[in-house]
Amino acid sequence: MVSNDKYDIQNILSQYFGYKSFRPLQEDIIRSVLWRKDTLALLPTGGGKSICYQIPALAMEGVCLVVSPLIALMKDQVETLKKKGVEAEAVFSGMSSYQIEKILDDAAYGNLKFLYLSPERLITSSFRDRLPYMKLNLIAVDEAHCISQWGYDFRPPYLRIAEIREFHQETPILALTATATSMVINDIQEKLQFKEKNVLSRSFYRPNLIYVVQKEGDKARRLLKICSNLKGSGIVYVRNRRRTVEIAKFLVRNHHSAGVYHAGMSMKQRNNVQNRWMNDELKVMVATNAFGMGIDKPNVRFVVHMDIPDSPEAYFQEAGRAGRDGKLSYAILLYDESDMSDASENFNNSWPSYGVIKNVYNALGNYYNLAIGSGKDISFDFDLNDFCNRFNLKPLPTFNALKIIEKEGYIALNDALDSPSQLMFRLSGDGMYNFQVANKKFDGFIKIISRMYGGALYTSHQRIIEEAIAKYIHITTDQVIQLLHELDHLEVVSYMPRKNKPQLVFVIERLDLSNFYLSPENYRLRKEAAQKRLEAMLHYIKDENHCRSQILLSYFGEKTRMRCGACDYCVKHHSLPLGEKEFEQIVEELKKIIKDQSISLPEVLRQMSPDSDEDNVMQVIVYLTENGKLVRDSFGLLSFKQ
Repeated sequence: MVSNDKYDIQNILSQYFGYKSFRPLQEDIIRSVLWRKDTLALLPTGGGKSICYQIPALAMEGVCLVVSPLIALMKDQVETLKKKGVEAEAVFSGMSSYQIEKILDDAAYGNLKFLYLSPERLITSSFRDRLPYMKLNLIAVDEAHCISQWGYDFRPPYLRIAEIREFHQETPILALTATATSMVINDIQEKLQFKEKNVLSRSFYRPNLIYVVQKEGDKARRLLKICSNLKGSGIVYVRNRRRTVEIAKFLVRNHHSAGVYHAGMSMKQRNNVQNRWMNDELKVMVATNAFGMGIDKPNVRFVVHMDIPDSPEAYFQEAGRAGRDGKLSYAILLYDESDMSDASENFNNSWPSYGVIKNVYNALGNYYNLAIGSGKDISFDFDLNDFCNRFNLKPLPTFNALKIIEKEGYIALNDALDSPSQLMFRLSGDGMYNFQVANKKFDGFIKIISRMYGGALYTSHQRIIEEAIAKYIHITTDQVIQLLHELDHLEVVSYMPRKNKPQLVFVIERLDLSNFYLSPENYRLRKEAAQKRLEAMLHYIKDENHCRSQILLSYFGEKTRMRCGACDYCVKHHSLPLGEKEFEQIVEELKKIIKDQSISLPEVLRQMSPDSDEDNVMQVIVYLTENGKLVRDSFGLLSFKQ
């Protein structure tokens, strides 16, 4: 096998991304891919996953196929790569068929370097027809836990990824995820047909992140204290949209700047509040779990959960948005007794009956006036409230029914995106001239668009603003849109109007209800797996005998005897008095180890003498810290106060 030293990955890192060195494990993952090994990379949230496939893809000839369910993230990465001079495109729901065909042609016959694809696009004929002609250097599977029905976000189209290997048997696969249990880790490798098992992972342990669970009768007042005592930005997660507004108003009334983020807001509203928070104009973002994916804000000092998450995976990912700069941060979960029963009730509501699911599927076809056998691969704007009002459906069970229909592979649901209007000329220069001569109605209109947006319209889709065109020509915006639709219908241009609503795609054509089948076995298995995840989450909250970090690490299959020394359990259970002699002996040994340096807690415990009692050592460390003699810096490192 040829050495991969020929690839100057350090230069690529510096040239394209501006970094002098790799984060932990990144280089190992990149080297593994360059050896053309199938690789599963487990990196914590904010661990720099995208670089792990972007650098080897840039180093090798050919195009990198990236499969991801996160459309907003795909769009951001495509725009970032284009700014660096790298040819990249994304195909996802809501695009016109012409634009999709052109991008796929560029991937097969052009100079495209990165093709980002949403999972439901993997099984379309337009992609499959061109797949054999694509020179794939790497298949990157983001959010790889979606391939496992034992995972917390199973997506059936992911199961089709392995079929790509029939056409590209030598192309390595790089699967990436931030959270996966041992069962899911094995499942990912099996479903992706790894040639041999190969897992590269960083510890899930976050030394700078302090986990706290508090039973609290007045959670709002406790939240107020947290916001008052902790500097920096914060995120507050709640389960429903109404409470995001209530809690944000409560914080503002008490002199803390706070914003609201949930899926019911328009993209313009969401982008605005997110930008204000990112720029530190708002201290706290109060949000549902719709917020956070792809957000990389380094100075988040606290993440507070006001409701119980559905799983340790979801909690770990959301809590992990704190302290990405490596400085001391807090993940705080507040609960009361009623939350336990609410969690069980929410779980039951998440699994509607077969009759409800069947009724929702039938209503969906009627909503879009689809005939039986039609609708495959077509993307529609979707408004849950309008859909429910039209068919007299309850929003919560309807939403959960839609998610189950999606998990069975019939549809795909994507969050709202603020996609600007785009336009491209489909005719060549001569073809466009001949059309203008023959169609005087459009001649002046086309000339003005050409003047405003230039020759780039002949080679790729360009962002346009209908209002600006209307102002220039002195007609209404509606008239501009009408003219563009007419030209699109005549196949003179490819016009994609602005989209700012969630998208729903029929992955399979609309079926007659007699052919709509929901596997009872799949339903039962997924419900049981979800039940186990919820039970694990409740165990995390109720367990009073273990360090919080230890509980989370154990869930993800990482065993450790070392306690974090800072969570609510560790602080509470290491405050017992020791004998004076034993206390002094431990202090002296700590001084020898720490001396005049800063050192992590795990390293201190590792260097203690083999016969020392870890519980007693922790007692002394907590005592010295609480009394100001031992200092824990913003990165979680210990040192004696000078």
